[in-house]
Amino acid sequence: MFYNPDVKGDHGLPHDPFKALVSPRPIGWISTLGIDGVINLAPYSFFNAVSYFPSYVMFSSSGLKDDPMKHSWRNAEETGEFVCNIVSSELSDAMNMTAKHVPLSVDEMALAGLTPEPSEKVTAPRVKEAPAHLECEYWKTVELPTNNPKFKHGVIFGHVVGIHINDDIIVDGKVDVTRYNPVARLGYMDYTKVDEVFSMDRPDDLSMGRKMLGDAPYKNKSDT
Repeated sequence: MFYNPDVKGDHGLPHDPFKALVSPRPIGWISTLGIDGVINLAPYSFFNAVSYFPSYVMFSSSGLKDDPMKHSWRNAEETGEFVCNIVSSELSDAMNMTAKHVPLSVDEMALAGLTPEPSEKVTAPRVKEAPAHLECEYWKTVELPTNNPKFKHGVIFGHVVGIHINDDIIVDGKVDVTRYNPVARLGYMDYTKVDEVFSMDRPDDLSMGRKMLGDAPYKNKSDT
């Protein structure tokens, strides 16, 4: 089948398949502190790392009917900070609870029975129960086009300035995801968790180069 995603219902299916195809997507459980001192916590499946050294992450947010900007987006811009908490499988229910649409004055961390823990480099608190946290300084927002003028879409970027990792998920010097089974979003109302891992070595650039040259010895500039 083929369909135009900009034409509503063009796919002819009961539900839009776009997000089911772009999956699994990691969940950024974004904690912020409002200028009024209220903690906000919300999960975003449009979330990922976008660069390394320096490390930057992003989460993408859309507006609500009562507010064109979601609370996490607003708080990140107004305070210049946010924290990405990593969701383990045992926290999936609590994560889902914080997806509830509630007024800005509601503390979702308390609503879900979670424990706020002070961060090291930012004022936004961390979720103590989470296995890892990325403390971020807000960098910028890129606003995206929208098909509905009543809503806003924005990609919020943050510079990772501090990382916390629970010691019990580090095995032989590496983070073992099977120790905490991170939760990821699929399409529709479906989720998955990482409980199996396989590895593949990257092709060796040097040997590939030799094959392309007919197994001729590789020469660098110093050899010519």
